[in-house]
Amino acid sequence: MTAAAFGPDVLTLDLEYEFERIRLSITSYLASVRRHGLVVALSGGIDSSLVAALAVRALGPERVFGLHMPERESSNETLAISQSVSDTFGIDSVVEDITAPLEAFGAYRRRDDAIRLVCPEYGPGFRSKIVLPSVVDSHQLRLYSVVVVDPSGLETSYRLSQNAYLGIVAATNFKQRVRKAFEYYHADRLNYATSGTPNRLEYDQGFFVKLGDGAADIKPIAHLYKSQVYALAKHLGVPKAVIARPSTTDTYSLPQSQEEFYFSLPHDKMDLVLYGKNNDVPVSDVAAAVGLTSEQVRRVYGDIDQKRRSTRYMHLPPELAAPVQEIV
Repeated sequence: MTAAAFGPDVLTLDLEYEFERIRLSITSYLASVRRHGLVVALSGGIDSSLVAALAVRALGPERVFGLHMPERESSNETLAISQSVSDTFGIDSVVEDITAPLEAFGAYRRRDDAIRLVCPEYGPGFRSKIVLPSVVDSHQLRLYSVVVVDPSGLETSYRLSQNAYLGIVAATNFKQRVRKAFEYYHADRLNYATSGTPNRLEYDQGFFVKLGDGAADIKPIAHLYKSQVYALAKHLGVPKAVIARPSTTDTYSLPQSQEEFYFSLPHDKMDLVLYGKNNDVPVSDVAAAVGLTSEQVRRVYGDIDQKRRSTRYMHLPPELAAPVQEIV
């Protein structure tokens, strides 16, 4: 494949064919497990909105149930946008504010205690997010920092120790695990299955919480690159406000992009680099297509491999001490 031939067009889908493939996967799975429909956790993001659209078109709105699960640090616009999705597709939904359960678990307190390991003055009125330097700019080991904004608006960045980083992530992961508990409550109540919403970038690179948003009965878009998610979402009528919204974790009290927190590049470039790596496209062709040098592309390849190694645990099923006969 030449540089001229390699570019965004390699990710072009036959959208109706792709929908039909996913529809058959959803309907076959539900029939095999004798569940009547799907629960979809709606975050206001493109991935969960597409899953809702796919589920409604595959099953009908009467067999899809939406969950809106904001908490006190969610973006002010999140709930309105996620509700626009359930309204657009005509599905029943409910708001489950998860602030109280998170407070009961001590999630905010534990997170703040971890931040205070590097920023002792962190307290009420402060906001924060954790960020990772870009891999394309340097060979240096990348380490997370916490960005803190005090009540006066002063922003300061602190390099995180391992204990502080792990403590922040562990406490923040309560958010995804509490949401998943509500998903399974409603799935059990309705005799439905739960739907996961990771796209290919997130699934491949372990960008999920084990037994949080990583737990689901079916993951219908895990094979789709993010660019393909956007294309299929437009095709199925996902609201324009969702499609125009920048990708965000919507997890920390400060606005945070997925690139700041985890990925090496914006999704359109990351898609092409991952596709190039997966399909043995010459590095020079990938570099030309995404506007990087070959050396920068190799750095991103290295980061992809490192994330695959470090998150392998996230994909593993429980370990058994001895084989157990499968029940079918």
